[in-house]
Amino acid sequence: MSKLLAVGTVAFDAIETPFGKTDKILGGSGSYIGLSASQFGVKTGVVSVVGGDFPQSYLDMMNSKGINTDGVEIDKNGKTFFWSGKYHNDMNSRDTLITELNVLETFTPVVPDSFKDAGIVMLGNLHPLTQASVLDQMSKRPKLVVLDTMNFWMDIALEDLHTVLKRVDVITINDEEARQLSGEYSLVNAAKKIHTMGPKYVVIKKGEHGALLFNNGKMFFAPALPLAEVFDPTGAGDTFAGGFCGYLAKTEDVSFENMKNAIIYGSNLASFCVEKFGTERMQELTADEVKIRLQAFKELTQFDIELS
Repeated sequence: MSKLLAVGTVAFDAIETPFGKTDKILGGSGSYIGLSASQFGVKTGVVSVVGGDFPQSYLDMMNSKGINTDGVEIDKNGKTFFWSGKYHNDMNSRDTLITELNVLETFTPVVPDSFKDAGIVMLGNLHPLTQASVLDQMSKRPKLVVLDTMNFWMDIALEDLHTVLKRVDVITINDEEARQLSGEYSLVNAAKKIHTMGPKYVVIKKGEHGALLFNNGKMFFAPALPLAEVFDPTGAGDTFAGGFCGYLAKTEDVSFENMKNAIIYGSNLASFCVEKFGTERMQELTADEVKIRLQAFKELTQFDIELS
């Protein structure tokens, strides 16, 4: 089984949706990726930074789920990254109310020696130079490098993003980001253009409308499971990415055919994430619940087409 190294934020979020609001709770891409990947029992290490205000109980919770936090730097004199947002009634759009970079502003990731040989590296949504610095620390070329990014980095660090994309196997972005990065409206053409930038595989996330996987002219689409209630969409994309990488690390098979399964497993876990605020649902999730919902996914998507 491959080790999985996840680099991202471990943070505080304060969230408001039509269903309620929270004070500061656990958030950040590294937290969601780690909790999602932990469902597969893979050896997962998180690299991030927090301030002296970050509760030890959160790190203990991660450790209890098999997530190695040796790579989470604690700046005792600093404050943890904080984001606050308010979702609109459609739950697809939101307004950012507060962003406080705090210790993230001067963050230089340090990969623990025990994870420098990780087979799969998930580069969460950070500055492209920060992502590249992680790859520079690996003792050998990972079996698979997966990168997530966003519009913000395309706006302010496009050249650096293009440089790190040449070192990446898979990129996971949403449809709006794919269009901005490629300059193409058609997602098929967008994926073709992004392939030329480096990634062999392009995963385009479409939220409640599922996800697309592209590789060398081949395509696969997985729907999102229709849910009666979406409570809080925060972290769903990172949960998807953690499930995608966790499954690939467990199976040690990074073929296009197996990535189809990884997309389904990632979508399945993301469907749990949105049921409660923040990471709460992912912290309490059981293997039996995951298995039951996977069966629901199978029944939703599997059928025989009769050709006459």
